[in-house]
Amino acid sequence: MLKLLAAAAGLILSGSGAAFAADPAQAEALFSENCAACHNEGGIGTPGFAPPLNRPGFWAGLGDQATTYISAVTTHGLNGTITAAGEKYIGLAMPGIEGPSDEEMAAINSWVLGTLGETDKVVTAEDIAAAKAQKISAADLRAMRPKTE
Repeated sequence: MLKLLAAAAGLILSGSGAAFAADPAQAEALFSENCAACHNEGGIGTPGFAPPLNRPGFWAGLGDQATTYISAVTTHGLNGTITAAGEKYIGLAMPGIEGPSDEEMAAINSWVLGTLGETDKVVTAEDIAAAKAQKISAADLRAMRPKTE
């Protein structure tokens, strides 16, 4: 047990974010603290306000762009009109998330993609940093969304 704790501490100190991704309970707790107020516990969404995130078909439909998409949405936000799980969200106004560190945000995003999206995609702290440095519009993000789920 001490070896496991020491290894986890080393990963956290190295800034890789892998310790968070390896601990789904911690990543889920971070989701609860930073995302569930709108997207609800378990990512089930809030009808008319925030779309559900527990949609494996949506995440699979993004393919190799899933990590780029979720990283950009969580760092820049998303606004406008989208359709998710058959419901239209008009005037969506999700702000970028600013509280968590890049490692914590990577853990949250990896938990969403892995647990809610049932993918094998992993987001890294480097993905989050790259998204922050990127100039991407809400229109660009909406265009990335799969046409069907």
